[in-house]
Amino acid sequence: MKRIFLIAAILCSSLMVLQSCSPKGAATTQQPLKRGNVTGNWILNDITFEGIPQTSVKSLFGESSYKCFVGSTWRLTNSGNGSYSLPGGADCAAKTQTIYWSASTKEDTFQFKKLYEGDKAKNVTEGYRMLLSSTDGQTMVIKTPVEYGTTTAYIVLNFNKAAK
Repeated sequence: MKRIFLIAAILCSSLMVLQSCSPKGAATTQQPLKRGNVTGNWILNDITFEGIPQTSVKSLFGESSYKCFVGSTWRLTNSGNGSYSLPGGADCAAKTQTIYWSASTKEDTFQFKKLYEGDKAKNVTEGYRMLLSSTDGQTMVIKTPVEYGTTTAYIVLNFNKAAK
């Protein structure tokens, strides 16, 4: 009887070890996200929506309209300092906002805080956390989660690397 329990215990242990070593899904060809692919100057060339009608989105990052961001230039330095510049237009004022940003490639997130005159990034407690969907050094897609009804929808920011 003891031998049966010992054999069963060995078999169960072996199955657990083999299962923990097995692949967790189909192999993907997507390159891992790298912080170096995020730094640089970017142009926000398009904003799309997943799971939410665009007419439901009135503002973005505390600005009057998400449309003000189309054509904006984002400067993201390796130190985490940066800014975005809104081009201005019919209903939008031209503006440059200083930010402090970070990207976590482990969690696939991009986040930033707005900094105003005299602010230190470590003292600012409010900011924006988004999903860093993809970046290859030339294009970047960031998804901003928003609550829509009982589900999470996304405002999708599509960037292209700015010419030097």
